[in-house]
Amino acid sequence: MTDSGIMTIGLVLLAYLWGSIPTAVLVCHILKIPDPRQQGSGNPGTTNVLRIGTRRAAILTLLGDTGKGVLALLPCILADLNFEIRSYCTLAVVLGHLFPVFSSFRGGKGVATTLGAGIGLFWPLAIIQLLTWGIIAVIGRISSLASIGTALTAPIFAWILIPELTPAYLLLSGLLLFSHRTNIRKLLSASEPRL
Repeated sequence: MTDSGIMTIGLVLLAYLWGSIPTAVLVCHILKIPDPRQQGSGNPGTTNVLRIGTRRAAILTLLGDTGKGVLALLPCILADLNFEIRSYCTLAVVLGHLFPVFSSFRGGKGVATTLGAGIGLFWPLAIIQLLTWGIIAVIGRISSLASIGTALTAPIFAWILIPELTPAYLLLSGLLLFSHRTNIRKLLSASEPRL
């Protein structure tokens, strides 16, 4: 195996480990809030932490989950690596968040971590995703609806702006839709809670 291949494997593994850090669980433990995996929706993410805890805890969770996405791509940015390697690391950090090795493979929905990694992958598209999420959230007042809408539109924006990243965004969108499968069922039955 070449040095480049070894470096790529190392960066992908590091990205997965960054993604596996259970931000919500750590924040709730430090702030003496019940484990989000055992309360509310059972999801260790920003929305559930807001429901069972405080706004401060939710903001810290959001920043932590977004930040680990950015940190996972930071070596790629500093080394000016190509989009292929950045895509691998993006997928790895999101998989780490969804299926964290440090938390019995029970992770969050991956939205904030995808946004953070997207900043390192191609920041203009990450900004568009953030705006898309915000617009849908304001109109629909449902967090999961905004996340699902953003996941569905991201590959389209990728294809328009930078076609070589379309496969990566299709995979990311598939992962996000899979992680929101329960929310999709609730949306279809009109039982999903509003913000």
